[in-house]
Amino acid sequence: MLVYPEINPIAIQIGPISIAWYGIMYLLGFVAAFRLARIRVKQDWSPLSKEHIDDVIFYAVIGVILGGRLGYMLFYDTMHLISNPLSWLIALPQLWNGGMSFHGGLLGVLFAVFIISKRVQQPFVSVIDFVAPLVPIGLGLGRIGNFINGELWGRPTDSVVGFLVQGTQRHATQLYEATLEGLLLFIILWLYTKKKRPSGFPAAVFLIIYGCFRIFIEFFRLPDAHIGYLYGEWLTLGHLLTIPMMIFGFCIIIANKLRVK
Repeated sequence: MLVYPEINPIAIQIGPISIAWYGIMYLLGFVAAFRLARIRVKQDWSPLSKEHIDDVIFYAVIGVILGGRLGYMLFYDTMHLISNPLSWLIALPQLWNGGMSFHGGLLGVLFAVFIISKRVQQPFVSVIDFVAPLVPIGLGLGRIGNFINGELWGRPTDSVVGFLVQGTQRHATQLYEATLEGLLLFIILWLYTKKKRPSGFPAAVFLIIYGCFRIFIEFFRLPDAHIGYLYGEWLTLGHLLTIPMMIFGFCIIIANKLRVK
């Protein structure tokens, strides 16, 4: 049995200014995406040039933050959003308080890529395929931030990999996600996209494999307390939000195969 070390979520405190580990993880994720984009842009099939990378990361940052926060309120805190629609936007610090949603962040990135594709006059799908392998490292680092914050713990377990948290041994689902949705998904996508692939396939692979990992881990995660399980003791909102992603990924591949025939 492992014991959770109760890490201070504040990494740096200088007077009234505090810098959280969670924010640092996001920053490192964006830096990693920038460095990886600079490497991948050297491929002769890249739809972007070196000069476009700054804009891609800039718009992606905005998409992740605004989409992630708004997505959380839309999917997980709907009543608050309805009662006070602009509360999440009035004060910028609120963007980091109260939760972030991967699915909302994904929608934000898609919108950011749409803007970039128009600016550089490249097909939307081509830019999405370029961006897909840049995402997982940031996902993994974000989950490490959740672990440091001591949030998103899983179900009770007697497994040797369980962490003792406030008297209960639990699955460290944040670390499971960091490993599968972060590190392993990155390795798969980075190797898969080392050469040119059919249009839409890198994005489809991201959607399908992320979906498989997320659905698997959802069986170990605890749902948000104010939502709970949607059916029985296993179906969560995470399942319902992820399944359409996988279906869309398969549709991309099937449509491409039918078009080729």
